[in-house]
Amino acid sequence: MSVSEFENLLQQLAPSLTKEQTHYRKPIDPEQRLAVCLRFRLGVSTVASIVSETCDALWHCLRDEHLPVPTEEMWRSTARRFHERWNFPNCLAAMDGKHIFIQAPANSGSLYFNYKGTFSVVLLALVDADYRFLVVDVGSYGSNSDGGIFASSVLGKALRDGTLNVPPPSELPGALELGKVNHVTAYLLRPYLGRRLSTDKRIFNYRLSRARRISENVFGKPGSVQPSVVDKVVKAACALCNYLRPKGEDQNHATEDDHDCEQPLQGFEHCRGQRASVEAQNVRELYKEYFNSPAGEVAWQYEHVNHALGNR
Repeated sequence: MSVSEFENLLQQLAPSLTKEQTHYRKPIDPEQRLAVCLRFRLGVSTVASIVSETCDALWHCLRDEHLPVPTEEMWRSTARRFHERWNFPNCLAAMDGKHIFIQAPANSGSLYFNYKGTFSVVLLALVDADYRFLVVDVGSYGSNSDGGIFASSVLGKALRDGTLNVPPPSELPGALELGKVNHVTAYLLRPYLGRRLSTDKRIFNYRLSRARRISENVFGKPGSVQPSVVDKVVKAACALCNYLRPKGEDQNHATEDDHDCEQPLQGFEHCRGQRASVEAQNVRELYKEYFNSPAGEVAWQYEHVNHALGNR
């Protein structure tokens, strides 16, 4: 975070972080509170209080501008950007889940104990083509299955119920003969599995992988957080991430050559072996046909697939 970014953020947060002075002590000023929240350099009890209050202020101050409820036009803009940057049209977002490590809560049994042998809550996130968070859902127990977390989450229910202002189906660019195709998230499409796939299926996997990995790249290394503040910390961190990443800015996280199309996608749903719906399979077939057509192919995909085959 640059000095100017810190000062601009401080100006927005100062009213929420200013405390009244008492006869007993001078309050910690807003600048120190924000710095402590970002760097943690005071006593444990003081830090705990400041972090909780400052994360609340960060979320309430930044969410409307930097994590607003998506509108249909926002989704359309995101889909255009996925097409421009990652050559994946009609894609609304990449989606993934992240276990956020927490200190073992008292008397919680195995609720938070996950398959990695740690205690956690889960962050589900939709991420745009420029590594910005679009929608976040945090708080599911780490012990829940991946598919169960998505199905029972507010995010999963909103996608299923059609309450996220998702645009109606539209044609893929230059492929009117395929008809109108539903807008998708890269999470809900599954790759073709197997070692002896045909070239057209390998190309689909490669193109899906490029779009799918956005969500994996946006997550940082998790720390260990107190259960009482983990939701506040995670939401504030997501809003702060967007604040520091201007819209449309190229962060150079990845290029088209970073991801091997032969590597299976270890996604939130994929690793559990759940069977894809008939609708998802039909959409996958349409995209496979499109990515292998003159309208949807990209010049380097054949070279990439052939190179991957040559290294086996």
